[in-house]
Order: sequence, then C-alpha cells, then structure tokens
Amino acid sequence: MDLDMNMSLNRTSAKLVTIRADEDRKRIDNFLRAQLKGMPKNMIYRILVKGEVRVNKKRIKPRYKLQTGDEVRIPPVRIIERDEKLVSVKMNKVAELKHCIIFEDDDLLVLNKPSGTAVHGGSGLKFGIIEAMRALRPEAEFLELVHRLDRETSGALIIAKKRSSLRILHEQLRMKEIYKDYLALVRNQWQSHCKIVEAPLLKNITKSGQRIIKVDTEGKHSETLFKIEERFKNSTLVRARPITGRTHQIRVHTLYAGHPIAFDDRYGDRQFDRQIKETGLNRLFLHASSLIFKHPNTGKKICVKASMDNNLSHCLNELRKKNKIP
Repeated sequence: MDLDMNMSLNRTSAKLVTIRADEDRKRIDNFLRAQLKGMPKNMIYRILVKGEVRVNKKRIKPRYKLQTGDEVRIPPVRIIERDEKLVSVKMNKVAELKHCIIFEDDDLLVLNKPSGTAVHGGSGLKFGIIEAMRALRPEAEFLELVHRLDRETSGALIIAKKRSSLRILHEQLRMKEIYKDYLALVRNQWQSHCKIVEAPLLKNITKSGQRIIKVDTEGKHSETLFKIEERFKNSTLVRARPITGRTHQIRVHTLYAGHPIAFDDRYGDRQFDRQIKETGLNRLFLHASSLIFKHPNTGKKICVKASMDNNLSHCLNELRKKNKIP
C-alpha cells in the first residue's frame, strides 16, 4: 500500500477496557471514537457490524449503550496517522477558540462560537468546534457537545467535560429547563402583539441533500417566544427564546411570521439583504446571546452571556445612526 509522504500506518494491539462509572450509558460507537482517535467513523461502524468488537465476550449493535463494569474488547486495527494533523492547534481558526471560552470549570465550558464554524465535522467539513476543542485539549478524557448551533449562527455553546455532566444537562434540555435567548435582525416591523409563534415543523431533504425545514401540519410541535428589542425603519431587532429545539426553528418561525432574518441564505429575502448590506453586514444575523441553566454538579443557577462579534455590532451601530425609530 502506497502512502503519502506525510502519512504513516499505525497498527494498534487488541485490548480489554473496563467501563468506568462516568462512561455509563455512553454509546459504543462514541466510546470507540475516543479510544481509536484518527479512525474514520465508517471504519468504526464496519468493525462493529462485523462483530470484531465484543462486550462481555458478545457481539453488540453499533448503538449499544455501555454499562459500568462492561468489558470491551477492542480489536487490532490500522489507523492512518498524518504528520500534519487534520486539526492542528497551529491553525489560526482553531487557536482562536482559546479566546472564545467565556465560562469554564471542572464540569463544563461555554464557548462564544464564531459564525461560519460548524459544531462538528462531517458533510464535507474537515473539522468542527468539538474536533478543534479536542485538539486544543488533548489531555481531556471527555469533551462532548451538549447542544448544537447552526454553522452560521454565533453565540453561547455548552460543551460537557464529564459524562455525568452531559447526562444531567441533556435531562435539563428534555425538561425545558435550559433557557436559550437569541438576537435576530428581521425584515420590516415586527408586530407588538406577536409574542409567540407556534407552528409545526417538518424536515425535508432535497435531491442535493440539503435540509429544508417547512411549516407543515404533519410536522413536530414547535414553539418560540419573541420580544422586540429595537426598531429601525426597515428592520427589527428581536429576542427569540425557543421553547422546543427543532432544526432551524427560529429561522423558519421568523419567516412564517413574515419577517425573515437578515442574510439567511436558506430562508431569507435577497432584497432585504441588499438593503442591510450597506451597514457592512455579511453574515446571518442570528446570535445565541445568553444561556441560563442549573450547574450539573452544584445545582446553582448559571447565566452566561455571549457578546456579539464586530460585524453584528457594527451593523446595529449603523442602523442606530441612520434608521433608528424612537
């Protein structure tokens, strides 16, 4: 087998791993990703399906959830290693994430995610936030996303540093005990009486593979609260709090209300974008501005605020100068 000069093959040895308490309920495929760093997801799936991975000497399914005390046999595998890693801490985009951490302790960290960076790799993307953070923290035994943000959306994003923290925060999400507020600049004048949008959302996949979400009676119940923050001549800055957590929920609900978000390449209004462009805006104006949740260890109420980037701030300053409505 011929390899690129910057690549080499590394063959691991078979090993037995006993599952710790903090790994309880972790899916076997995710566990193997942490154990076999550098191994593609499709290869991990393949060795699971072929029965090469055994738990308590038995074959298991790729979605099997581990239990404390389980004995996992990881077979010998070949992993391609690159001298110049795909995610390098020297890459500017990755290194800058150090300065995006706005809260951190032993249980979790919160990033002010920049716009344009996906939360995870895949779909043709080399890496995402979680892969970058693992590269920055190679000593960390556990780093997992608690929730997600769209690639073009910026703002507060929680990453769990312990399996137990992830489990508790996921339970808070299910119980709707994590409050996420977003700021969005939308077209025209948002009506004062429109404080809640309830519209079922249905996911559609186009022939090109793109996800498009539509309001449809066959869709899942979806609910978003809205509050007017500032009014301008041809736009409104609104605060949105999603009660449910559907894909593209705020973007589709604002469109459904007749007020698409500025520079939304999937659900937006090109004419509105051209009007707003004079402010210097060049990205989706949707920002996760704050998070309120209970600390998974202490139970203490935590409120984390994420400031807007220069592009969004400049846009608002320009609108205030020329288009502010008292």
